[in-house]
Amino acid sequence: MATRSGLDAPAAGGTVDTQSEPADVTGLEPIQRIRRRWPTILGAILSVLMIVAVGRELLDSGLAGLSRVIPRSVGFWFFFLTAYLIPPTFDWFIFRKLWKIPLSGMVALHKKRISNETLIGYSGEAYFYAWARQRTKMVAAPFGAVKDVTIMSAMAGHAVTLTMLLIVLPLGIKLLKPEDQHTVLLAVGAIIIMTLPFLIFSRRVFSLPVRTLWWVFGMQCSRIISGSVTLAFAWYFALPAVSVGMWLILVAGRLLVSRLPFLPQKETVFAAFAIMMIGRGDAISELLAFTAALSLLLHALLIGCFSLYSVLRKET
Repeated sequence: MATRSGLDAPAAGGTVDTQSEPADVTGLEPIQRIRRRWPTILGAILSVLMIVAVGRELLDSGLAGLSRVIPRSVGFWFFFLTAYLIPPTFDWFIFRKLWKIPLSGMVALHKKRISNETLIGYSGEAYFYAWARQRTKMVAAPFGAVKDVTIMSAMAGHAVTLTMLLIVLPLGIKLLKPEDQHTVLLAVGAIIIMTLPFLIFSRRVFSLPVRTLWWVFGMQCSRIISGSVTLAFAWYFALPAVSVGMWLILVAGRLLVSRLPFLPQKETVFAAFAIMMIGRGDAISELLAFTAALSLLLHALLIGCFSLYSVLRKET
């Protein structure tokens, strides 16, 4: 009797060809590799997007900002560079305690910061999580720690902003128009409302121990305060005609503007606020444009150095 198909027929010599089964199993191997390598792929995609975003912003408006008058004060450069390095440095201390992260982790933390500032919010956390997932021997379960540190960073920002406003508003409230005072009060209310859910549902939200969370909160507060104060001193050395106290008021306003939800062009709003508080519109606009462009230039230089180092390391 004829067989139903060639697949049912025995091979010559009475043996059956079973090579089709292993072929099906090996066909699944690329999928498994992709699943294991998704952190590498995500990190590479975000790195490329960072390069494109930094280059676009620098060529779009950053170079125009760099064409402004360059501050000649050594104090400006010292405090500006210090303010630039503070965020990733404090992050390194935090994750050094949590994960024993090596000094080379500063590269990933700088990329995290650049991604957040040039792409969309929290894209840097996605990059850093992918980076940590590639190092499972160092970090067993990175998601909980990255999530908790990110939330504590936001809560610390809200707490520092409200504290600084309580300090500087009595000094600067009279300088604001009635409608601007109303806007500030609405912003304060929005910040409080955004913070309450994390306080109410803290046991369900956080993964780290309470003592560790308080330590992370303190480190994040220190990061924000030291970064804001050093930036205020950098602006003071660039424009010494404006008092340090006024620059601290402006830094508080910058923190407030940066945390307002659904507000586009936050730097433009802050520039308008600074000009309203101080006057001297041309000088303020030039200084803010220059510092923003200088930050972009440093982003571009770091991304270029990191990319070159990565290529040289693979070649050697």
